[in-house]
Amino acid sequence: MNKHANVAIFVPHLGCRHRCSFCNQVAISGQQKEPGPEDVVSAAEIALKSGVDSENSEIAFFGGSFTAIDRDYMLSLLKAAFPYVQNGYFKGIRCSTRPDAIDCDTLEILKEYGVSAVELGAQSMDDEVLKLNERGHTCADTVKASNLIKSFGIELGLQMMTGLYGDTDEKCLETAEKIIGLSPKTVRIYPTVVLENTKLCELYRQGKYIPPTLDETVDLCSKLLPMFEKAGIKVIRLGLHSGGGVEEGYVAGCYHPAFREKVESKIFFDKIMNEIREKRLESNILIKCAGKDISKVVGQKKENINKLKSIGYDASVIADENIKAGEVSAENYISKKPET
Repeated sequence: MNKHANVAIFVPHLGCRHRCSFCNQVAISGQQKEPGPEDVVSAAEIALKSGVDSENSEIAFFGGSFTAIDRDYMLSLLKAAFPYVQNGYFKGIRCSTRPDAIDCDTLEILKEYGVSAVELGAQSMDDEVLKLNERGHTCADTVKASNLIKSFGIELGLQMMTGLYGDTDEKCLETAEKIIGLSPKTVRIYPTVVLENTKLCELYRQGKYIPPTLDETVDLCSKLLPMFEKAGIKVIRLGLHSGGGVEEGYVAGCYHPAFREKVESKIFFDKIMNEIREKRLESNILIKCAGKDISKVVGQKKENINKLKSIGYDASVIADENIKAGEVSAENYISKKPET
């Protein structure tokens, strides 16, 4: 059976004229080597042998500012990838870049060589936060680039970060609202992590930057995720990808290998609490959910069950085919307590 398997090619810290406060591309991508056309071919061939889903898989250039690298080098990578799109082995090519590295000439080239999606590292839609973190672009640059990408019929993806230097939860929520207003097809949400050899690390060690805790970030992202889902925007990444060198460069900040699951569990916990309040439930409660959601409702290491117990609720969770995915129903139980 074919499977979805994007072929990720990392182009580490090439083409970018700025060193953002949080950026250590070696740690993020886990490599320094500049990939060549032969690496693109090799990665594509390996994916094909594993049996990819050609209708849903892409060749993806990540890790740097793809459209700002040397133009001949960029073309060499695209020319290596394009035949696999022409022959129907992959549905297209995806790349990530900076908002200020997009213009009509560049988009014409991307379109010619089969680029189907461009992700912009917006990170924040607050100009002061962008300036403090030395992003080198403005909110207006993101708006302009987003509209240009869509005008070329290319899928737009936007990336945002939480907990940046000078950021607040309120500003993050405003960033999400502004991103929703740009109508991207996809979004990635990355909590800020302090990595070695970055300005943010210096600020952290000087006591000038205090990263949000894991719980604080989970709480914020439990508000952000539903905002995008309600707007019909798919969140294709929530939290930094585990592996790839992040653990080695990590100094502080919100990093958890199962971050999205923690966020989704927090969302379920809030829904359970709403059920308790609205129905005025007493101490012994039975929580019903879709079978696929049981682990998230229970939480990692029974986190949600234990939190409920700490505030006086003895809870059990069961699957109910009448409950839609993502929803819960809670009631007091009178008969013997079910096993969780």
